Order: sequence, then structure tokens, then C-alpha cells
Amino acid sequence: MTDISANLAAAASDTPETVATYLRLRGLQPSSKNWKRKRRTVVDDDNAPFSKGRDPGTLGDILDKLTRDSGWQATLAREDLVLQWAELAGADTAKHSEPVSMERGVLTVKCDSTAWAKNLQYMRGTILTEIGRRYPDAGVENLRFIGPDVPSWKWGPRVVPGRGPRDTYG
Repeated sequence: MTDISANLAAAASDTPETVATYLRLRGLQPSSKNWKRKRRTVVDDDNAPFSKGRDPGTLGDILDKLTRDSGWQATLAREDLVLQWAELAGADTAKHSEPVSMERGVLTVKCDSTAWAKNLQYMRGTILTEIGRRYPDAGVENLRFIGPDVPSWKWGPRVVPGRGPRDTYG
């Protein structure tokens, strides 16, 4: 037993008393190597206080980084395009038209009547240029304007071949 207490006393001279007590309670022998921690060496000065990059960022910057890293920019640009259609196409035009789908770079806009669809076809270049300027991430390459949905005459037990009625319903 005297050997153990001599070893403990020798190790205790280098080891702080709190660490030695903890090690004895755990049934371990304190040594001068065990308790010392290596100091972390600073590789770069980016972590120094008051250096650039240490201040918290603005919420807008953080959200921009999140959308960029997650790949949501195109989806959010399309959503903004739909939500801002009235501002983009004009208030009068927006009353009679609304974007309904976006597939393979083609934005489909549904209009109240075929006359509105035709007028918007004449304005296609202007609208497409404005979309490209405001929402470049949306990926809109072309516009398609459609008229109102019309009833189909091509179903039922007594279908007659042919094109059906010639009215445009709008």
C-alpha cells in the first residue's frame, strides 16, 4: 500500500487536487499527462474578435444565402412573377388575365376572352422583356395566351363527326 500512496503523492504534486480527487473516485491513478489539455492553435485570424465576418448578418442576407444554397431561386422567382402579375402586365390587363402554369420555359396565361388573348399576343415582346429584366431566375423563355375554357361538343351517345359550333364563346 505504501507504493500506491507514494505514486499518488508523486502524481498529486503535478496534478491539481480537484482532478486527483476525481480520478481517485473513479478508481484511476492521477498522472501529470492525463489532466493537461493541449491548447488549440489558431490557424487563421478569421476567428479573432472584431474581425470581418464576426458580426451577425442581416436576415435578408441569411435568407438569400439559404435560397441560393438550397436551389430555391428559380421556384421563388416564379412565385414572385405570379404574385406580381398585376404590376408586371398592368392593372387593367391583370383584371382580365392570370398566369396559370409554367412548363418547360413557357408561361401560360389564361385570359377572360379571346380578344384579350389576342391583344396580349401583340404585347408578348414587351411582357417577355419585362419578365426577363425583373425575374431572370424564373426561366421564362416564351409566353402562351389562351382564351376561356369552352364546353366540348365531342362527347355523348349522339356525337356527329365534324368541328362543332363555330362560336368563340368570348
